[in-house]
Amino acid sequence: MNIEDTISNQLSNLITVSYLELKDSTGKHVHHDNFDGGLHLSAIIVSDDFNNLSLLERHQLVYNALGSMIKNEIHAFSMKTFTNSEWKRNVT
Repeated sequence: MNIEDTISNQLSNLITVSYLELKDSTGKHVHHDNFDGGLHLSAIIVSDDFNNLSLLERHQLVYNALGSMIKNEIHAFSMKTFTNSEWKRNVT
């Protein structure tokens, strides 16, 4: 299973995801002195489960869903979280 499938599965255990986009920038960090092998990922996550949640609460929900992946497989994870209506406003 690739990392996108793994993350999608982890998120779906706690969040109903309408759209997920992952970008892996790990290759840009391989030659850094402190590179420890973890993935460097950025994500766009769209879910109505984010309705009425602050940005911090949204990110906490995602981190809770990813669990130990954040400390093990993933070294850096940046995210943008949207509800479906917010996403529609941003892409049109």
